[in-house]
Amino acid sequence: MRIILQLFLLLLFTSAGFAQSTYLHCGRLIDATSKEVKERMTVVVTGNKIERIVSGYTTVPLGSKGVDLKQHTVMPGLIDMHVHIEGQTSPKRYEEGFRMNPADVALRSTVYANTTLMAGFTTVRDLGGSGVNVSLRNAINRGYVPGPRIYTCEKAIGTTGGHADPTNGIRKDLMGDPGPKEGVVNSPEDAKKAVRQRYKNGADVIKITSTGGVLSVAKDGMGPQFQEDELAAIVETANDYGFVTAAHAHGAEGMKRAVMAGINTIEHGTFMTEEIMDLMVEKGTYFVPTITAGKSVVELAKKPGYFPAVIVPKALAVGPQSQNTFAKAFKKGVKIAFGTDAGVFPHGENAREFIYMTEVGMPTIDAILSATKVASEALRIDDEIGTLEAGKWADIIAVEGNPLNNIELMLDVQFVMKNGKIYKQ
Repeated sequence: MRIILQLFLLLLFTSAGFAQSTYLHCGRLIDATSKEVKERMTVVVTGNKIERIVSGYTTVPLGSKGVDLKQHTVMPGLIDMHVHIEGQTSPKRYEEGFRMNPADVALRSTVYANTTLMAGFTTVRDLGGSGVNVSLRNAINRGYVPGPRIYTCEKAIGTTGGHADPTNGIRKDLMGDPGPKEGVVNSPEDAKKAVRQRYKNGADVIKITSTGGVLSVAKDGMGPQFQEDELAAIVETANDYGFVTAAHAHGAEGMKRAVMAGINTIEHGTFMTEEIMDLMVEKGTYFVPTITAGKSVVELAKKPGYFPAVIVPKALAVGPQSQNTFAKAFKKGVKIAFGTDAGVFPHGENAREFIYMTEVGMPTIDAILSATKVASEALRIDDEIGTLEAGKWADIIAVEGNPLNNIELMLDVQFVMKNGKIYKQ
C-alpha cells in the first residue's frame, strides 16, 4: 500500500508540473562566498535556481534526482571575461573573411560554444567579432544550441587603422572607409554614435582598443589609439546605457588614458607600469590578464608562415611579458578578473590560465575566485551567478579530486550544470 501511495504521489507531482529537484552530494564545496572549502555538503537545485545548501549528505526524496560527487570538488560555473567565440586561431584566419558567409561563421561558432561549456565555463564575455556573436547568444539563451551564457560587445570599437579596424591589411579597392556603424571612430561624436550603434545591435558590453594590437595586420602594437576626449565620450555614453566597458591595451600611455577615463576593465595590460597599477587600485579598475594568449602567440609566431610577417615581431615582443606583468599587478593589489582571450588559442583550453596565474604566486583559491566571484562582480551580475548561494542560478561544475592540491585538475571538468540543466556528467 505504501509503495502504491508513493507512486501515486510521484505521478501527481509530475503531472501537475512540479519542478524536479536535483541533489548534488559534494565531497568538497567551494561556494566562493569565502576562501573556505567545506566538506560533505548537499546542494539542492530546483528548476534553474539553487534552492538550498546543507551540511551532510541529505537523503534524496522520491521523485528527485541524486548526483554522486563525493569524490569531487564542486564550485560555481567558471566565468571567462575575455573570449572571441566566433573564431579560432588558424593560419587561414586572415583569408576567412573573404571566404566565409555569416551563416558559416554562426554555425561554426556553435562548436566553439559547446566546447567552452564542456570545459566548465558556463559564462563568457565575448569581446569582439562580426556581430554573429549576438545571434549565438540569443540561440543559446533560447535553448537552440548548448553553450555558455554570453555577454558580448558585438563589435569592438577602434580608430581608423587601429586594432579594431576590420579593413586593416585589405586591398585598397575593398577597404572602403568604415565609420561608427562598423565600430571605427575618429572624434567624440563618432565615439558616442559607435556606442549607441552597439546598443542598437544588441551588445551587452562595450570593448575598445585603446592601443595597437598583436594580431591586427598593422605595424604598431603599443601606441595609444584614442584621444582623451574620445575616451571620455565612450565611457560617458556607455555609462548612460548601463554598459560595462573593457579596454584592450598593451602600451602604457593608451592604458593610462583608458583608466583615467573610467574604463571598467583593462585587457592584457602587457606593459602596465606601477603608476597605472596604483591608478587601477585607486579607481577600482579590474585587470583581465590573458596570460594564455600571450604564451600561445609566441609559440605560433615561431611557426614559419603561421602569421602574416608584420605580426611576428609584435607577438615575440609582447607575448613573453604578460605573466610577469600579472604577477606584479596581483602583488600590488589590482583586482584580477579571470580572462584568457580564447580564440587566440583553441577554445576549451581556457583553464590553462589557472596554471599560469598560480605559477607566479597567486594562491589557487584566489585564482578560482577570480573566475567566479570576482568575475561576476566585474560583469555586475554577482546577484545572479559567481557564488553558490540559495536563490542564485544553478551554474555548478565539479572536478575529481582537490584542485587546491593540483591546479591542473581544472583542465578536466567532469560535471557541468548550467541554469539547472546538467550538460556533462
